[in-house]
Amino acid sequence: MEEDGRRPHASPFGAVAAEYAEHRPDYAPAAVRWALEPASGPRVLDLGAGTGKLTGTLVALGFDVIAVEPDPAMLTELHRALPAVRALPGSAEAIPLPDASVDAVLAGNALHWFDMAVAGPEMARVLAPGGILAGLWNVADNRVDWIAGLERVSGSAVIGPRDTFSSWRAATAGSHLPEIGLVAQFGSPEQAEFPHGQRRTADSLVATLVTRAGVLVMPEREREVTLGRIRAFLASRPETTSGEFILPMLTGVLRVRQL
Repeated sequence: MEEDGRRPHASPFGAVAAEYAEHRPDYAPAAVRWALEPASGPRVLDLGAGTGKLTGTLVALGFDVIAVEPDPAMLTELHRALPAVRALPGSAEAIPLPDASVDAVLAGNALHWFDMAVAGPEMARVLAPGGILAGLWNVADNRVDWIAGLERVSGSAVIGPRDTFSSWRAATAGSHLPEIGLVAQFGSPEQAEFPHGQRRTADSLVATLVTRAGVLVMPEREREVTLGRIRAFLASRPETTSGEFILPMLTGVLRVRQL
């Protein structure tokens, strides 16, 4: 659930790295398997790895993972959570790996932050011939009535077009392409989504939303008003007023093959 815009090397997420590690969801294993189904080998780069939410799923599934993340605070949390994983400072625009060194590049809630005019050739460089690029996004299932209501009261800075079942495909279909000027490095996209969920309480759901870039950059007063409106909505719904609940989600995947 990320907003529009490019993620700078010094991103707003570093200030809430510990909260991000605690509250952001992992990714549906079935989605990760589908993303990597056409890959020719087990070597996977988790690019823009953050605190390791996708990295952990890849490790659990038995892949040979290298994580690359530009934000030092996020990288510290990744090292803490997954000390056995090779995790390097770097960005999509300057990947610290040799040519043809991985079979797939995955990006969890990160592909839309990359400058694809630069990152596209970089990812193509580190991929083995015919390698796979996949972006994954955790999206709220707004076919569920209370999720649709949460979307309405939150506003687009909190839950935007990439963040819901109804619009994530349209919002991400061109994420592998440069915005201007260059021939695409990758082929036609395939998209799919897979059921997922996260155990939350009203308070921990709000804590998750606080780690979103759109909330982090809000003026303080606007943030207070927005979060107050969300808390009031959650307090009004029977699904979210009595302790823990499962947040209805899906993991959406955009998958392309290197040309």
